[in-house]
Amino acid sequence: MSKSVNIAIIGAGLVGSAFINQLKSISPSSINYNVVLIATGSKALISKEYSPLDLSAWDSSLKASTSAALAIPEILAFLSKSPLPTILVDNTSNADWAAAYPSFVKSGISIATPNKKAFSSDLDLWNQIFDASSAPNGGLVYHEASVGAGLPIINNLKEQIQTGDKVESIEGIFSGTLSYIFNEWSTIAPNDAKFSDVVKVAKELGYTEPDPRDDLNGLDVARKVTILARIAGLEVQSPTSFSVHSLIPKPLESVSSGAEYLERLPEFDDEMKKLKDEAASENKVLRFIGKVDVPTKTVSVEIGKYDFSHSFASLKGSDNVVSIKTARYQNPLVIQGAGAGAEVTAAGVLADVIKVAQRVGA
Repeated sequence: MSKSVNIAIIGAGLVGSAFINQLKSISPSSINYNVVLIATGSKALISKEYSPLDLSAWDSSLKASTSAALAIPEILAFLSKSPLPTILVDNTSNADWAAAYPSFVKSGISIATPNKKAFSSDLDLWNQIFDASSAPNGGLVYHEASVGAGLPIINNLKEQIQTGDKVESIEGIFSGTLSYIFNEWSTIAPNDAKFSDVVKVAKELGYTEPDPRDDLNGLDVARKVTILARIAGLEVQSPTSFSVHSLIPKPLESVSSGAEYLERLPEFDDEMKKLKDEAASENKVLRFIGKVDVPTKTVSVEIGKYDFSHSFASLKGSDNVVSIKTARYQNPLVIQGAGAGAEVTAAGVLADVIKVAQRVGA
C-alpha cells in the first residue's frame, strides 16, 4: 500500500525551479508526493481541497495565476488543515520564513530546506525549532542543503553523534565562491595571479553575489560553521559571536557599491600577495576555511596555510570539502564535491523530502 504526503513549495527561483523539476521526474515509488501549493513573493498556485497540482507545466501555470502572494499565517492555516502529513519545502533564504518554522513544526508540519538563516541565526531560534520538533506530534526538520548543498555532511554528522561517536574537530572549505578564488589565486604551481583579478573573473563567471563583498565578508561561511558547531554540541550564539576573517579591506567596507569595490580592490593586491608569498615560501597554499574545535569550544573563520600534500591544497574549481575528526575517525573523514549550484542544492532538498515522507507518509 502506497504512502502519500502533501507538499507546499515556497520559492520558485533557481533552486525552487530545479527542485520542482526534479520532484516531477523521480521514478514512481511507494510514496505519492502531492504538491498542493507553490508560492513565491508575488504569486501562488494553490490546490482546491488539497488535490495534487498538475506539475507538467507548473511554471506557465504560476505565471498565469491570478492568486496574489499569500502571507505566512495564511499558508500555515491552509497547511494545518491538510488531511495528509505535510512537508513545507522552503527554497528561499528568507529570514521571515526562518522565524516562522517553530509555528509550522508545532502544527505537525515537517520542513525540508536549504535556508541557512533558520539554523544559524540566534541560538534561541535553533532551540525553538528543535524543541517544537521533539514535542509530541511535532513535525520533522531536515536541512542537509543548508551546508554544502547536496553533499552528505549534516546527516552524516548527526548519525555519527547518534551512534555514540564524539566529534573532536570539523574543518572545511564551505564557500564555492571562495574555494574558486583561492584555488585560482594560491596554487601549488606558483603563479602571478592578482587577487583582485581573480575576484573579478569569479564575478564574471557568476560565482559571486552581485556585490562580491557579500561573499568576501566571510559571513556565509560563518553561518555554515555555526550550524555544524551546534550539531556537534556547541552553543554558538550567532555567526557574529566568534572570530570571522573578512577579506574586505577596511577602507572598502563602506564604499557605495560592488562596482566601486572591484574598481578599488587592486589597491590592496600587494597586501594579499605578501600573504601568498609567505605561504609559498613554506611550500604551502592559502585556503579560506571554517573551523570547529569541540574540546576547546572554539569556532573560527580564517585564512589557513596547507602543505601541498593536504587534501585542501589540491581542491579544484568551486568544490567544497569538509574534514571531520572524531573518536572513531582519528584519520579524519573527508567529504568533498560540488558544494554550490541550483541542481545539487535542489537534490539535497529532495533527498530530505524523501526521508521525511518515508517517516511520516500516511
